[in-house]
Amino acid sequence: MLNYKIDIENCEKRYQGFFTLEKYTLQHSLFEGGMSDSIEREMFHHGNAVAVLLYDPKEDSVVLVEQFRIGVIEYGKGAWVYELVAGYQEEGESIEDVVRREVYEESGLTVMHIEPVMNYHVNPANTSDRIQLVYAHIDSGNAGGVHGLRDEGENIKVHVFKYDEINTLFTDGRLPSATPIIAMLWLQLNRDRLQSVHIR
Repeated sequence: MLNYKIDIENCEKRYQGFFTLEKYTLQHSLFEGGMSDSIEREMFHHGNAVAVLLYDPKEDSVVLVEQFRIGVIEYGKGAWVYELVAGYQEEGESIEDVVRREVYEESGLTVMHIEPVMNYHVNPANTSDRIQLVYAHIDSGNAGGVHGLRDEGENIKVHVFKYDEINTLFTDGRLPSATPIIAMLWLQLNRDRLQSVHIR
């Protein structure tokens, strides 16, 4: 059994702004025994986020938001993508507080029920950031329009999709990040249960 050990020789902050970038010099345990040579790794810190799957069991509809994202600007399909409502968790703020705040700010909707889905690392190769994925029961009949906080540069359009339309987003490459894909796979597994619980 591997004796997991990490020897951090140095940690240098390389950038501090909207995110933080640190450069580590370290050694770590090897599977064949002993320690590695000194290696350098850079780690990106931004903060833990909460992403919300907005689903209306009665209408069998999913609410997604569309907004500009610089990270996909080089991929040829435009930089406006469909996503889940999401936001960063502030110190001392509960998951439920984040969910209700972000859902209202980004979609104008009110959450009726919240259920945790999973918590996972965004990319353990180079960032400490984690995402808490949450399901929120909403009334999609009230969904639409453009939302977001202008003082934060947000310009967010709300869309309502029937469950059967989601496959088109997959095939068209309009869900380019892992979080909405994970959410839709979870919904596929839990859709019948959610409908039986929330449809009276």
